[in-house]
Amino acid sequence: MPRRKRNAGSSSDGTEDSDFSTDLEHTDSSESDGTSRRSARVTRSSARLSQSSQETKNTADHDESPPRTPTGNAPSSESDIDISSPNVSHDESIAKDMSLKDSGSDLSHRPKRRRFHESYNFNMKCPTPGCNSLGHLTGKHERHFSISGCPLYHNLSADECKAPTERQLRYKEKVAELRKKRNSGLSKEQKEKYMEHRQTYGNTREPLLENLTSEYDLDLFRRAQARASEDLEKLRLQGQITEGSNMIKTIAFGRYELDTWYHSPYPEEYARLGRLYMCEFCLKYMKSQTILRRHMAKCVWKHPPGDEIYRKGSISVFEVDGKKNKIYCQNLCLLAKLFLDHKTLYYDVEPFLFYVMTEADNTGCHLIGYFSKEKNSFLNYNVSCILTMPQYMRQGYGKMLIDFSYLLSKVEEKVGSPERPLSDLGLISYRSYWKEVLLRYLHNFQGKEISIKEISQETAVNPVDIVSTLQALQMLKYWKGKHLVLKRQDLIDEWIAKEAKRSNSNKTMDPSCLKWTPPKGT
Repeated sequence: MPRRKRNAGSSSDGTEDSDFSTDLEHTDSSESDGTSRRSARVTRSSARLSQSSQETKNTADHDESPPRTPTGNAPSSESDIDISSPNVSHDESIAKDMSLKDSGSDLSHRPKRRRFHESYNFNMKCPTPGCNSLGHLTGKHERHFSISGCPLYHNLSADECKAPTERQLRYKEKVAELRKKRNSGLSKEQKEKYMEHRQTYGNTREPLLENLTSEYDLDLFRRAQARASEDLEKLRLQGQITEGSNMIKTIAFGRYELDTWYHSPYPEEYARLGRLYMCEFCLKYMKSQTILRRHMAKCVWKHPPGDEIYRKGSISVFEVDGKKNKIYCQNLCLLAKLFLDHKTLYYDVEPFLFYVMTEADNTGCHLIGYFSKEKNSFLNYNVSCILTMPQYMRQGYGKMLIDFSYLLSKVEEKVGSPERPLSDLGLISYRSYWKEVLLRYLHNFQGKEISIKEISQETAVNPVDIVSTLQALQMLKYWKGKHLVLKRQDLIDEWIAKEAKRSNSNKTMDPSCLKWTPPKGT
């Protein structure tokens, strides 16, 4: 039988082969030395490896199990371990896990997942000119990207569209409760005390304010006084203002003494006086009461220059051309700036027409207010600047001026709108007027379908102003792809009640009293 061949390195019982041992004995000394050095290095490396393995094992006992490959085994090489840094995004980690799980396919050419900020377009902007896309008409969103949600398009600001917070509502309820505690009125003794104080001190002391309003409002007023005084002191320390310099405090105008609200660029020799004396007919300004008295003895003006185009009772309106009566119109603009914040026109009055409303008595025609209008407006503005004198405010004259401006637009067969920006009081007056015009139109309207264009043509109000007013009144709704105008009977009934109370008032403009034709090529 043939002899079984034995492996050339070891015997069957695990001992070394004798022939192999004999060969090793005859190996030269150099090879033996090299082998011994390599064996020593291997031994040290093995010791370090075993020590590292022992530390890893101890750490794993206290921490978590070592990472596993998709097959469930421990990684066999560094390529199987996820060594991504902690700064790698969550999306990339998920993408890597998914690629590892799909072990049966080649993922080298698969496109990476696009992040949200790469695919979403952040360059969208509101198409309304001058809008920064901030705010929303509903007040519920921080940004908008369409005209339907644009506050600026609806003549509002982002702050005006914001819904009140719960904290603001609670504060409003608290203030209402505090204001309910105000006294019903002054007693006879308190009135006598107040009159005695006024007669004793005159304008050198502040009037007594106790019991005139609620304690909350009085405290609010005192804090506002203190804050304004502090701001003025800072400006004085900085040298920006001094007492009486470039700030006219009061004006003597006819039989009235008016406190001014804003700075007006009068010549410095007049502005530093702090008090001006004006002729209420020609609007010339003077330094002293004596000069005014001498002027009034010689002044032949009893009404504004220009043509009287409207008269009903004691109310008249004069059309004054800025080119023909330049000095009068400049003085009128300087006077108006004392009570308007946004006015910038003072001396360049030639391109404008001024419509001055007066009230007549046996001494002359007294200035109530005025509005100016461009002779040739490319944007169809029917008012550039409008003012009611302080002594005639809250008496309905502001609405009369607005109504008269739209009456002229109707005669011109144009649709008009006031030039922006409006002052605070001007904006309140215009919104009130637009509301009244729309409610009157809806009250008299008998049809079933209504058109914004038809309302605009009949009232001469710009469609943009009509839409913004309807939205403010919550009378414009979007339903099934269409905009609907809701006829709110409660608002119409409220307007009818107010009209009934002031039915005897003559504060309305009568179109039949207008004697005017549109100027041509002025």
